[in-house]
Amino acid sequence: MNTARDMIEESHDAAPVEMLAALFEAHGWTSEQVSEDEVTGEVPGAWTTYQVRGIWRVEDKVLQILCLPDVRVPDGKKREAWELLARINEQLWLGHFDMWSQGGVILYRHGLMVGDDGMLSLDMAQMAIESAISECDRFYPAFQFVLWGDKSPRDALDAALVDAAGEA
Repeated sequence: MNTARDMIEESHDAAPVEMLAALFEAHGWTSEQVSEDEVTGEVPGAWTTYQVRGIWRVEDKVLQILCLPDVRVPDGKKREAWELLARINEQLWLGHFDMWSQGGVILYRHGLMVGDDGMLSLDMAQMAIESAISECDRFYPAFQFVLWGDKSPRDALDAALVDAAGEA
């Protein structure tokens, strides 16, 4: 039987949740397979450690990637947060940011349509996780500027994108 590391090293396609679990293990990221259809892991980013969830919908052959940057919006900042989310989402080609109605948790969400075989390649798994972390890192400062720095959503996004463009 192949271990998770063997699967990664050999680049075999696997069921989506199994492939994500193997990817998390191969990187040494803390993870847990919650069910047959869900895996969660902690992935370090530039600004924080993100909780990443992979949820498999077998009937639709869609793997939903959720990335939570541990940002909660206080009730008094929800209007500004919604405006910021709209401005951020205009910048994205894939996926989108959202705010859960319960608890005001900010998250990034992206759905991957998997082929008829229901298998996920190593390249696709790696790309999905890297993309989610990259987008969260890219916009994390904007959330901080709005929620704790009292910047307007427009100013926060402008400042975050300038800062990100200037990082080496």
